[in-house]
Amino acid sequence: MAKNEKAGSDLVASTSVNSSVELGTAVVAPDSFENPGFPAHRERVTDLNPKKMKRAERAVYVLFYLSIVGSLFAIFAYMFFPIEDGDTTSIRLNTLFIGLGITLSLLALGIAAVHWGKAVMADKEGVDHRHPVRGNDETRARAVEIFKEADEESGFSRRTLIRNGLIAAIVAFPLPAIALFRGLAPMNVDPNNQMKYTMWKKGLRLTQDPTGTPIKASDLTIGSAFQVIPEGLVDLPEKEMLNAKAKAAVLLVRLKPEDLKWADPQREAWSYQGIVAYSKICTHVGCPVALYEQQTHHLLCPCHQSQFDITEQAKVIFGPAARPLPQLPITVDAEGYLVATSDFTEPVGPSFWERSK
Repeated sequence: MAKNEKAGSDLVASTSVNSSVELGTAVVAPDSFENPGFPAHRERVTDLNPKKMKRAERAVYVLFYLSIVGSLFAIFAYMFFPIEDGDTTSIRLNTLFIGLGITLSLLALGIAAVHWGKAVMADKEGVDHRHPVRGNDETRARAVEIFKEADEESGFSRRTLIRNGLIAAIVAFPLPAIALFRGLAPMNVDPNNQMKYTMWKKGLRLTQDPTGTPIKASDLTIGSAFQVIPEGLVDLPEKEMLNAKAKAAVLLVRLKPEDLKWADPQREAWSYQGIVAYSKICTHVGCPVALYEQQTHHLLCPCHQSQFDITEQAKVIFGPAARPLPQLPITVDAEGYLVATSDFTEPVGPSFWERSK
């Protein structure tokens, strides 16, 4: 009881002391600890020895120029160690030397930036006070002064070798990536046309992946899903087969015909008794859409979680994909095997390949 009375009296006393304080302002507690301030400043070896400072400066700009060497080395590696068809050694050498060049470029650039900040820039402690988003004129003028002070402390304007080395390294660093764009597609070839046409054509049978066994409509039960490739794909040379499969892979699903909703009535003729075929290549960045949820009839891309609704022409219902999966028109031949009636009517794969939309 005595403790409660004491607590109540303390509360009253606290209220009376703070009654003059405007509502919403912070109140300093009477038992708060004092600000200890900054610890004693320790001079760095570069602050005490001018020769050490010069050595540190030299190390920084040498690292920047080493970064440039790494960027140029990656470009030359791309040119002088090209990937040859069927030669796995050329793939290893190309990957190794380009990777070493880019690693040297990025690593030297990062180490130089850290060493510059640790050993060369001005070393002192400071406090930044919080202010409203838009400061007054005095605050804005002070901000300009801070930029000038930062320039002075970092030596960005004074130390021309370091500054020029940094600028040159930053300019050189993206150059290997620009050179590598050359490998995305052969010269004088439109990537849109490369992705617009696949191996599928009228009358070509749908076969199981990877065996190449033809599929009959009777092989599919309600809710079943098949990974499908074009007939004859498995007989192609390995490289040609992989390139063709990367564009022509299809997922075949059978639903109840009444579950399918056709926004475009003409698409209904592209299916057969509830069997529909859609490109397996995600329209986001080209990952394989291979996860089928039987109860919801949703297809899921495991890379970035785009989801497509099979019942509504594989439209996007979630995720970053920009358009539905292209549908492959199918029917059955005289022997009951599922066949394509044409190629895809739109480019497969990532949407950035399609220029018409």
